[in-house]
Amino acid sequence: MSDGKLALVIGAAGGVGFETARALLRHGWQVRALARDIARAPRLDGAVWVQGDALRADDVMAAARGADVIVHAVNPPGYKNWPKLVPAMLANTIAAAEANDARIVLPGTVYNYGPDVMPVVREGDAQNPRTRKGKIRVEMERALEESDARVLILRAGDFFGPHAGNSWFAQGMVKAGAPLKSVVYPGVRHVGHAWAYLPDFAETIARLLARESDLARFERFHLGGHYFERGVDFAECVREATGNAHLPIRSFPWLALLAMAPFAPLFREMAEMRYLWRRDLKLDNLKLVRFLGAEPHTPIISALRATLSALACLPLSKAPGPGGERELSTV
Repeated sequence: MSDGKLALVIGAAGGVGFETARALLRHGWQVRALARDIARAPRLDGAVWVQGDALRADDVMAAARGADVIVHAVNPPGYKNWPKLVPAMLANTIAAAEANDARIVLPGTVYNYGPDVMPVVREGDAQNPRTRKGKIRVEMERALEESDARVLILRAGDFFGPHAGNSWFAQGMVKAGAPLKSVVYPGVRHVGHAWAYLPDFAETIARLLARESDLARFERFHLGGHYFERGVDFAECVREATGNAHLPIRSFPWLALLAMAPFAPLFREMAEMRYLWRRDLKLDNLKLVRFLGAEPHTPIISALRATLSALACLPLSKAPGPGGERELSTV
């Protein structure tokens, strides 16, 4: 894009919003970034930060004035009270998009799906979620489809990346702040699992938006990302990225988490997601590849080294230099 189109990114201080804002800037978009506290917002060269709360309809409407796209990449403060706050946030985004004839971009999740559509999930498959958050995500997509706004949903597996923030990788698999002494793998080791490198995900959004005239009013695409038929191979790639072939791969302490789940909402929600680690789940990206010609795809070791370096988990000798290599893949 080089025509100066304007995107409002709600949640630009978070991982998905931040990387999507960066990708849009690279593609020539003007980016307006909404955050509750811009004094604590990360550096985002080229973007204009706007102070505001996604829960305040007036703040969202004012920030969206003149926008062609609204990226809805926001979650409730502290990830609390999803049943009440998530629909309210989305309603504000929908109202602003309808008022400005803007397309809404929603980062999608696999929480929407139950075991009935596994192991290979396609855009039109039934959404029968097993979890509280999954049911909320289904309602979000239904509200978007019933709105008068144009909508783009890009769905992917579990995120990892330099700015992924709250993720299974950064919070459940590795310990940030020092070279790794071990890596934890949450899944059944021989079961397939899908991962998405966040910069690739964001780049895909930017490339899809560059084809606005070819998009339907309501579009869903699936990102194939990095899929491992033997899920533990992802942890073995972490070993390779660190340069330590003997790095222990430990099992996730599910029994302890299940015991604490009744007393801690976070643990309860993690326990609900366990089925996604016990069954093969692969996202079919055929529609995306046909539309774009190829899927943005950074080689796994390069992606992991960039991620681990940002988390200060690599020895200095293994930390990558600036930049990164992205290749195109049709798989």
